[in-house]
Amino acid sequence: MGSDKVILYLHGLNSAGSSGKATVFRSGMEPVDVLSPTYPAHRPALAVRYLSGVFERLLPLQEPLLLVGSSMGGFYGQHLARHFPLDHLVMINPALRPWDLLPQVAGWQYNEALDERYILSAQDIESTRQFALEGVDDGIATTLLLDKGDELIDYRIAESIYAGIGRVELFDGGSHAFEYMDEAVKIVAGIYERLR
Repeated sequence: MGSDKVILYLHGLNSAGSSGKATVFRSGMEPVDVLSPTYPAHRPALAVRYLSGVFERLLPLQEPLLLVGSSMGGFYGQHLARHFPLDHLVMINPALRPWDLLPQVAGWQYNEALDERYILSAQDIESTRQFALEGVDDGIATTLLLDKGDELIDYRIAESIYAGIGRVELFDGGSHAFEYMDEAVKIVAGIYERLR
């Protein structure tokens, strides 16, 4: 693999660009450079503003962009893919309906990756709706990697949204942490090679 394309990895809630999953992904994609910024995933408007800035800095490179988003990173990636040039979107156990998912965990949170505590408010959760999509059948090349054993998000939500639209890879068992990163790296590497 060369380093002539841009791969952007977006972490999920209570994570960081230096998290274990991001590190495993970056290592597996070597020698390709993977950008994995840390952004405030728990503050939707700030997250989208920050990530939009990342995209704007990448645009002058005029290189095809492959975006990989995990959990809330998939939710934000899905939105950003409709506002910036993108060659392929890969979502790992994406939280596509956070307004339904997150109320049960509202309140104090601990982001172990950053060693930070914060409050996830009902207002923060409700504000995710402004970044929801009414439909996804708009030609954005998309691949979903879903663990059937995800204990936080029912994989069938993403599967049903993208049925017949995107490539959906289902993995038996697993968890929300996603147990199949080696397979994910192979799939993303294959997509990367086709974009070259």
